[in-house]
Amino acid sequence: MLIRRPHVLWLLVPYVLFLGALPFVNRVEPVVFGLPFLLVWLLGATALTPVAVWMAWRGDRDGRGDRGGKGGER
Repeated sequence: MLIRRPHVLWLLVPYVLFLGALPFVNRVEPVVFGLPFLLVWLLGATALTPVAVWMAWRGDRDGRGDRGGKGGER
């Protein structure tokens, strides 16, 4: 499945940002804009999650091609 649909790897980005990198960014210092670094990291990961899902969706949509149906039908 992964060989035919490599765009699903984009769905690993939120997992890595939230859980995989957590031990490395769990720090109070440095402070970014007066906020602890961990909070800034989590806000950034939350902002990037929809982008990663959109990239996976876009790759899936492009890979399917036109199958002769109306939009939204399978």
